[in-house]
Amino acid sequence: MITKGPTETRDAGRKLAAKLRAGDVLLMYGDLGAGKTAFVRGVLHGLGYEGNVSSPTFAIVNEYYSRRWEEPVYHFDFYRLRSLDEARAIGLEDYLSSGHLCLMEWPEIIEPLLPDDTLVVRLSENPDGSRTLEAR
Repeated sequence: MITKGPTETRDAGRKLAAKLRAGDVLLMYGDLGAGKTAFVRGVLHGLGYEGNVSSPTFAIVNEYYSRRWEEPVYHFDFYRLRSLDEARAIGLEDYLSSGHLCLMEWPEIIEPLLPDDTLVVRLSENPDGSRTLEAR
């Protein structure tokens, strides 16, 4: 899918939200500025969250509430983590086994801890400023 700006990237996230289930783990790969957080905003809004969504770059994880499921959704940003031990120290394995949706930006460092049925979205910026989103 090609998106032409943050609004279309959010809309793509909103569409994917309709297919997600509680307990899913969704990874977002992409360079800085590729649209990962905009995509997460769309997912969360598609799940009925109406508030502000910001990247948890310094907090590592933000918790939001899904009106659709009436339960939390966790949004992670692992950009600042340097090891699996740091991920374990924040309780990542507990989050993964919580049965709640986990949305993860910059997941490269934690890949060894992820379940086999993890969902992946790759976002990349094109020369014209549009974004390519690939999901599997």
